[in-house]
Amino acid sequence: MGRRRRWRDGVGVLVVEGGGSESGGRDVVVPVEIARSYHARARGLLGRDRLDGAMLLTPASSVHTFRMRMAIDVAYLDRRFRVISVRTMRPGRLGLPRVRSRHVLEAEAGVMAGWGVRVGARVTVRAEE
Repeated sequence: MGRRRRWRDGVGVLVVEGGGSESGGRDVVVPVEIARSYHARARGLLGRDRLDGAMLLTPASSVHTFRMRMAIDVAYLDRRFRVISVRTMRPGRLGLPRVRSRHVLEAEAGVMAGWGVRVGARVTVRAEE
């Protein structure tokens, strides 16, 4: 864990360790978009009607849903990619910053519970080269 990750904007996979009840305790693998640059993080999910998979904003400790068209699930992750908070946000809301948050996952409202994303869960993100 001593090596620091160097993320780039792009795509990859999100692995939820142990997954949700629907997975029978197996890891859940979900496509993920990685937003590392300021421009990509600022754009986020604005203007979209849906998202297949999730979006990782890094670094990030808070999000907003102003000018969004859909409600989203938001998971705040610490530096070790452990989930410290999960909430659903309707459009036009401002999320409070989470002190220990280093990364934020966003997905369509309601899907994270099925993936097993809950407080204490550990996730892994693998970027495609």
